[in-house]
Amino acid sequence: MPDSIRHGGSRSILIADGIRSAAFRTPDKIAITEGERSLSYRRLVERIDRVSHLAVGLGLKRGDLVAIQCRNRLEYLELVAGLSSAGVACATIGPAAPAPEVRFICEDARARVLFVDEALAEQARSCVPPSVERIVVMERDYEALLGQSKSTRLDAGITEHDIFAVPYTSGATGRPKGVMLAHRGRVLACYAMAAEHGCYGPDDRAVATTPMFHGAGFLMALAPVFFGGSVVLMPRFDIEALMQAIECTRATSAYMVPTHFAALFAAGERARRYDVSSLKAVISGTAPLAQSMKAEIIARFGEGRLYERYGTTETNIACALRPADQLRKIACVGQPLPATHLKVLDNEGNDCPTGEVGELAVASPYLFSGYLNLPEATEKSMQGDWFVTGDLARIDEEGYVYLVDRKNDMIISGGENVYPREVEEVLLSHPAVAECAAAGLPHAYWGEQVTAWVVIRGNLNIDSEALISHCRERLSPYKVPKEIRQVAALPRNSMGKILRRQLRAGWPLS
Repeated sequence: MPDSIRHGGSRSILIADGIRSAAFRTPDKIAITEGERSLSYRRLVERIDRVSHLAVGLGLKRGDLVAIQCRNRLEYLELVAGLSSAGVACATIGPAAPAPEVRFICEDARARVLFVDEALAEQARSCVPPSVERIVVMERDYEALLGQSKSTRLDAGITEHDIFAVPYTSGATGRPKGVMLAHRGRVLACYAMAAEHGCYGPDDRAVATTPMFHGAGFLMALAPVFFGGSVVLMPRFDIEALMQAIECTRATSAYMVPTHFAALFAAGERARRYDVSSLKAVISGTAPLAQSMKAEIIARFGEGRLYERYGTTETNIACALRPADQLRKIACVGQPLPATHLKVLDNEGNDCPTGEVGELAVASPYLFSGYLNLPEATEKSMQGDWFVTGDLARIDEEGYVYLVDRKNDMIISGGENVYPREVEEVLLSHPAVAECAAAGLPHAYWGEQVTAWVVIRGNLNIDSEALISHCRERLSPYKVPKEIRQVAALPRNSMGKILRRQLRAGWPLS
């Protein structure tokens, strides 16, 4: 057996180390599949080591950063694992990122190399800053460079406290911030996920649907392989392709965001023909699930499978609502994950009494290591060991967490506080509403008026006044939308989060 698999134990643990351990046990087992391509554990570890030596060959050293702008692909995990094993962190960029965002991230990260899909190479060449010394086009340059690199394990003296990736926040509340993630936090998160969901053992199979440039997307591809299972990567989301992958691989877990479930139900019988009985866990995150949708999910996938999680890029997964509580705890995101502590703070930073709404704070060994180049923002976000999330929440007497809304999304209408999520839950309870979002728009008298954007199901027709009447029956008068706009789609990022800034800017944008 190659030394790269057999040797190299350490008190620190890197994201590649779990993969090495799995390769020692089952070297010829398929670890990752993408379309017609696949990698065994033996080949994956060999390629991780070649990537580490490639970093040295490109003149990169410990503490440097590179940028990656790729779709979900077979090489993504080996790139991040191999580069970070050499002490080189990866700033991850979305495949659909516009040129100004690509330039900003490369510039902010001082990335020396950009790894990019061939389809995105032309834009990259036109916009990268001078700090980028080389562009490596995956389909054209990568394999040749890898073939010239050594396949032995590189000992770069890296510890679990070194940074392995820097995903960027969406910029929904300001300029995008690079979130520095250490090996330690993500490795411990893998263990917490395995304990919580029970679907990441050596005999498990996962389907990864979400973009790997996001922290959550990368983790959903890493965790199955870290523990010796297998994962199927989907380069892009398609609901029937996802259902087919679950059936064909007898997948035991799948990670889906609310927009994926909306697509599933919109597909009707076309998506129902697939056998999904192999699933142990259907995991949802990134954006809150509407309570009205949960019953539909349980009816489709069966009881005992749905987990809803909450977390941020900075905190990783903070809490999860287990299957038994999905219909018992309404609009709830569950209890803290192992080794995670949560509390709710008032405006003065004091602990709120049980049941009161305040700003959620998280302390755990999974927390980020700070914002890249933004020490003041890092300091502002922390209260001692606690990361203050900017999310409003309450915690009940059983220790369950209820998200109320983003602090910055709260609508103040006529001096009253209105939480968009409460308005959205009511609208989503109407059978004609497929998706919706609420936000505050400027108003001369009220300061802000509650406004809702609604996507109507299928070929149904309903006027906006009927939806406002539905809200009047269920909400206090000041919470009722003063205007409802029917739209074909809501503005979302690649992980399904609603972009309220675009709503407030007059969505749909002309």
